[in-house]
Amino acid sequence: MPKGEPRFESHEPPPTVEAFRERLMAVNGQLPRRLQQCADHVATHLDRIALSTVAQVAEGAGVPPSAVMRFCQIMGFSGFAEMQRLFRDALSRAAPDYATRLANLKAGGAGQPATLVAEFVEAGRQSMEALARDLNETALNQAVTTLAQARTIHLAGFRRSFPVASYLAYVFDKLGVPAVLHDGVAGLGHRSTLQPGDALLAITFAPYSEETLALAAQARDRGIPVVALTDPPASQISGLADTILTVTEIDFGAFRSLSAVIALALSLAVAVAARRES
Repeated sequence: MPKGEPRFESHEPPPTVEAFRERLMAVNGQLPRRLQQCADHVATHLDRIALSTVAQVAEGAGVPPSAVMRFCQIMGFSGFAEMQRLFRDALSRAAPDYATRLANLKAGGAGQPATLVAEFVEAGRQSMEALARDLNETALNQAVTTLAQARTIHLAGFRRSFPVASYLAYVFDKLGVPAVLHDGVAGLGHRSTLQPGDALLAITFAPYSEETLALAAQARDRGIPVVALTDPPASQISGLADTILTVTEIDFGAFRSLSAVIALALSLAVAVAARRES
């Protein structure tokens, strides 16, 4: 093994995409330059690996194909084909569509309204307990400091994250904190409003929103600090954010509520407003 490359206790390939993400986080920052470029590119484009070629990955990472093959070996695979198979298998087992989720709930006897309420309340309770138990207070304080010092806070959250971003826009408005909601209506991203002295709060969960990742990358390029609110292990946005807050939402019937995320977002907004006043 070349000098400077990380060693693993096991050379077995990661069995799941989640395990792949964890190993990717473990080697982050420990790799030679070209392999780190591969890691950064793969982390940002995990959703494309199943359909990409070695040449496409190499071109995207700005490295020769041999570096991609070496990266695959570092991650525990015999080569690119084996790594790609992991993502193709995961793609074939992707989350069911909403019609299938409803059918599964009915088949499991959980279709009654009162039963659904009880199950979602339980999932929310577990999510809130996990938030209280696993909260990274250092990261939270860093996020509050960054956002409180910002001239304007930019809020990015699309698809499942949009309710969180829009709620934060409402709360910040009521608290007198300047904020811009990037909602993508009519294809408008408001990217030109990103100015020095601002900060971006990027909210995205797996499978990560390309719109949010692109906006975070643009903010990063402009020297604007980025705070990410996401789920662990936050692999795709880790290279774009200065501070990362992670929340685990427990799902029921493949439906995930936003109980813990909303609680953390509201706490963050109130703390930012209080810090600005002081």
